[in-house]
Amino acid sequence: MRQVAHTVRTPYILLIYPPGRLDIPDESMERLLRIADDTGAAMVYADYYHVDRKGERRAVPLIDYQAGSLRDDFAFGPLLLIRTRLLRRAMARMGADDYRYAALYDLRLRLSALGEIVHVNELLYALYEEERPAADMEAQFAYVDPRNRERQVEMERACTAHLRRVCAYLGPQFDRVRLDAGTFAYEASIIIPVRNRVRTIDDALRSALGQVTTFPFNVIVVDNHSTDGTTEAIARHAADPRLIHLQPERDDLGIGGCWSLAAHHPQCGRFAVQLDSDDVYAGPDTLATIVAAFREQGCAMVVGSYTLTDFDGHVIAPGLIDHREWTDDNGRNNALRVNGLGAPRAFFTPLLRQIGVPNTSYGEDYALGLAFSRHYRIGRIYHSLYLCRRWEGNSDAGPDTARDNAHNLYKDRLRTWELQARQLMNRKGLRKRR
Repeated sequence: MRQVAHTVRTPYILLIYPPGRLDIPDESMERLLRIADDTGAAMVYADYYHVDRKGERRAVPLIDYQAGSLRDDFAFGPLLLIRTRLLRRAMARMGADDYRYAALYDLRLRLSALGEIVHVNELLYALYEEERPAADMEAQFAYVDPRNRERQVEMERACTAHLRRVCAYLGPQFDRVRLDAGTFAYEASIIIPVRNRVRTIDDALRSALGQVTTFPFNVIVVDNHSTDGTTEAIARHAADPRLIHLQPERDDLGIGGCWSLAAHHPQCGRFAVQLDSDDVYAGPDTLATIVAAFREQGCAMVVGSYTLTDFDGHVIAPGLIDHREWTDDNGRNNALRVNGLGAPRAFFTPLLRQIGVPNTSYGEDYALGLAFSRHYRIGRIYHSLYLCRRWEGNSDAGPDTARDNAHNLYKDRLRTWELQARQLMNRKGLRKRR
């Protein structure tokens, strides 16, 4: 890239990466150049067609780039039109950095600070290439695969440097959490939002009610208008006084809205602990381990580690997901680059009520992790506490392109809001110091 920046004399370069056979009609090239000229963009990318070896063509729609599009796996497609003048400036500012993996990632972060990155949501070219995608699970969890550690370290370094440049970096100083504030009848509540999970809810409840602790806890199930027998399955556990079975009056609650209902219940415990209705805890000591972590680490939120299994509990690839990329020094910054923080998640209830849970059914946990990490330490537990069961009934089983795009767009928007909040906080801090 340095050599390209040094030798090219045209106003733009057309970067094709990874290499592949493309069909770019002349009118499409003219369209890209016209939009680049009209907008003054630093970089332009466009939707395209993928043509497989059988000649079958499918559209590949992409999403708009925004300030929070900090994922290193953001999909631009294989064709990038880059303004040469800004490429030179960006490469000059990269200095002596010599990346093996993160060069293009660092370049586009720098370009985004020098000008707009424009998405042309028109199908302008075709890629002729046989798809060889990684298995869904391998692709989804590539950023926590130990084999990719060297790559992830480079990506984290580039992202952290970008956050420093845009005044969004946060150092490892955290607000104090008064964990004994308030009066609670229960030390912890296990919260299970559920809708139409008759096949799994009994396993989840047995796992939750089977926790062994030295403190009082309860289980709050938010039964979100189930119609498949889930309600009756929950009722079979009604004899246990620790079970609180809530049925919302509202019919517009997503998973986040169900969490909010449970967190604001007067019997919610001091710590609110996640259990999805599909899943089970790894053992009867999970809840005690999580609550101990709050005290030992002085944190406002705890995230554990989990093992991917099939419906019957057999481990499937990649197995343990422990998110060891999270560090006390830089976890809250790296959280803006990765797409998830792990499970099970647990929250100090007074702060959970204060921060609020978005009423969505995707990304609400990530939104909470970003918001908590802005001010407070997030505790980590790196051994498996949780069995995340993958089966055909999962809400994220077999997502299509439109759903993937909607999910990614939402998480990018969450990152954009969080980026702006951190920039504002840092600027206020600078003004105070002056």
